[in-house]
Amino acid sequence: MIASHSLNLNAIAEKFDVSRPAISQHIKILTECGLIVIKKQGRERYCEAKLQKLDEVSAWAEQYRKLWADRFDGLDRLLVEMQAKKNAPRRKK
Repeated sequence: MIASHSLNLNAIAEKFDVSRPAISQHIKILTECGLIVIKKQGRERYCEAKLQKLDEVSAWAEQYRKLWADRFDGLDRLLVEMQAKKNAPRRKK
């Protein structure tokens, strides 16, 4: 919601069916993680996304994506081999 433009806390809270304190708690956690910064303009507090921190998460997840892709490729090869053996004509003794 705030990825494209900053919003004040009331505008954010209006979009969710939870209490204002619950929204504030979520915003606090996102702020602590460095994903949001709060900017004061007069009496209003505006939340602005800082999505650069998500690059760290993406890099961390990428190593596991590659690992699991390799494992699934190996599983695919094994299943193809098993299916080929199952469908191969059997020799009579």
